[in-house]
Amino acid sequence: MNLRDYVASIPNYPTEGVIFRDISPLMGNGEAYREATQAIVEFAKEKQVDMIVGPEARGFIIGCPVAYELGIGFAPARKKGKLPRETIEVSYGLEYGKDVLTLHKDAIKPGQRVLICDDLLATGGTIAATTKLVEELGGVVVGCAFLIELNDLHGRDKIKDYDILALMDY
Repeated sequence: MNLRDYVASIPNYPTEGVIFRDISPLMGNGEAYREATQAIVEFAKEKQVDMIVGPEARGFIIGCPVAYELGIGFAPARKKGKLPRETIEVSYGLEYGKDVLTLHKDAIKPGQRVLICDDLLATGGTIAATTKLVEELGGVVVGCAFLIELNDLHGRDKIKDYDILALMDY
């Protein structure tokens, strides 16, 4: 199955000159969503992952079914003010600005092998921030998995010390 057949390309969204890669068609097709999820599950098994972390919000869509299939936990990395208990936080740059990402202080146990999952690797800011949160709590980031990597934005450079799986690249 060619997963690219299930990604819609939207020109000039959200700003002029940008081509937005929409994974909604992939998620809307059970066979394609399952195939993408299973590819990430296999990567996670190779890495002997103990925990999945996904940044808000599409990281939840990618990471939760992987965690479920593996029978392990999932921890959401969320924007500031969205998690109800004690958190740690890190500021990071986005493609279109800056933000703060948080993680519950008890989300990761020291030594846990963590896979970070998200839909897209663009500039790498969100994923670099997520790795910092996991490592601050004593977790070991053993890899990062994405449906799509946007090569021209060089996000891989910000997370070059980690094993990376991208199912598609543009």
